[in-house]
Order: sequence, then structure tokens, then C-alpha cells
Amino acid sequence: MPAITVDDLTVLDRLRSPGLGDQPRPVWQVTTAPQGFEGEGFPVRRAFAGIDLAHLDPFIMMDQMGEVEYAPGEPKGTPWHPHRGFETVTYIIDGVFDHQDSHGGGGTITNGDTQWMTAGSGLLHIEAPPEWLVQQGGLFHGIQLWVNLPRDAKMNNPRYQDLRSGEVALVASADAGSLVRVIAGSVDGHHGPGSTYTPMTLVHATIEPGARLDLPWDVDFNALVYVLNGQGTVGTTQAPIHTGQSAVLGAGDYLTVAASGSQESRSPRLDVIVVGGKPIREPLAWAGPFVMNTKSEVMQAYEDFQRGAFGHIPA
Repeated sequence: MPAITVDDLTVLDRLRSPGLGDQPRPVWQVTTAPQGFEGEGFPVRRAFAGIDLAHLDPFIMMDQMGEVEYAPGEPKGTPWHPHRGFETVTYIIDGVFDHQDSHGGGGTITNGDTQWMTAGSGLLHIEAPPEWLVQQGGLFHGIQLWVNLPRDAKMNNPRYQDLRSGEVALVASADAGSLVRVIAGSVDGHHGPGSTYTPMTLVHATIEPGARLDLPWDVDFNALVYVLNGQGTVGTTQAPIHTGQSAVLGAGDYLTVAASGSQESRSPRLDVIVVGGKPIREPLAWAGPFVMNTKSEVMQAYEDFQRGAFGHIPA
């Protein structure tokens, strides 16, 4: 897995162990992501399908894209499409993706990079593999997370943050059995490079077979764990969890994820995305690529898109 790593976890700073009085977060729900296809036909798992939006707030959805080994000529992306009222966070674990928008923004992300796109007032957007990858094929794997914007930020100007893998904060668990990559927010004083409108934390953790990760977590945030690959347990009650499953956790000071001692050869470790944020607690009106507060705002977004207010597809 080319997402940034280190050979010797003992050289990293360690997360603190839970202290006296620290409360573990209970497991409220475990769900299994349905599989399908997005855009022009790349495979996705809808990570948070079946979870009440009230438990997701401030998040809307998350897709696991791949993991897929493309043959020459097979790599696919999305056609041009609009966005308004939220942010997309695209984290590429394996492979290469090009982004472009109608405001002249975009770029290329690969192996451990993240592109944080604030759609704000609206833009047209396209995501696609580069031409050389289409021609030769290759492995592709990543996630895309949709983060809601509060009412007073929904019509902000669009912007990008290109977060390179080398900027991600790296820290080890107390026993050095887990590598924690902090992409946004902070964990136990270790800060990721992502700047967010909504207070939140995004982590990619790799847990060695038989190891256990006790992850300190902001008490004001909700917490969701999604398994990219591997198998193990979540919570101090050791609820089983495996590839393509999500866990919704309750309140507490820290969360626990443990890797089974035996893993599949294709997935020798347990990899999880952990995400949480401070709930916005505002009305939500969501239709396709528009995430607003009211139905009339969604209808206005459709009208603005149809009259070309989101910009035009570059020549």
C-alpha cells in the first residue's frame, strides 16, 4: 500500500494510553457497505449507507473507490458534474487521479495525497485517471468523503487544498503496533495539514496483526470507523468488523480498534479510516450534487447550474 509509511514505527512519537477515568466509546452500530459503480463505471463501496444522517453529521457520505487492478484501457473516471454547498475530500491510497474544475482549479494526486475541494457556491468538476494510466492500466484505490458546510459557509468561493503525503502527521500507537496518519484535525496534539470549515479529524490507521489501537478522540466529535481492508474488532466489547464495514461509535474519550492475529495474504494488515467532527445540527436538504439547508435552495442550485452560473467546461 503506497500511502505514506515508515519502516520502523518506534522512531515516531507515541500516542498516550488511556488514563484513569478516560471512557471508551461504545459501538452503536456496524453496517456493511453496498457495492456499485460510479461515474463512467469505476467500482465503489458506499461506506456509510444505512447510517442515520444524524449520526453522520457533519458528514454526508463516503465512498471507497476500488481497490481495483485495471487492465490496459479499463481505468475510468467521472464526467463533468456540478457541486454546491459542501466539500469533497479525495484521498488516494494507490494510483493516480487528475482533477479539474470550471474555475481553473485542479491538479494530480497520487499515493497518499489528498485533494480537499471546497465546492462552496458552486463549480463544475471532473475526476479522471491520466491518459498514461488508461493506456497501461494499474492499481487504483482511494476514498472520497463529503463534508457538509455550515449555512454561513455554503456560498463561499470555491477553493482547493492539495495535501501531499509528506505533509501528513505520522504517529505510532503506544505499543508501536499501529501507524496513524493524521490528514486533518488533530489526535493527541498531532496536527494534520488539512484546513476545515467544520471542526473535524480524518485519520488513516494501519494496525499490525494482533495489535490494538487506542485512539484518543475529541469528546465533542462523533466517531466513525471504516475498514478499508483486513479484519479485526472495534470497541472494548470487541465487535467483529471486516473489509467494507463501518462502525458508529458513541461518546467517550478514546476509541479502540484491534487487528485479528491472522489476516488474508492480500491484506496482511488492518487498515481503517477514522473520521469524526462536531455536528453542525442545521436542517439538511440533499439532492444529488447539491447539499443545502432547504428544498428551495436545492432548486435554486439546479436553476443556477442550468443557466451556466457554475462556469463552463474548459475547451
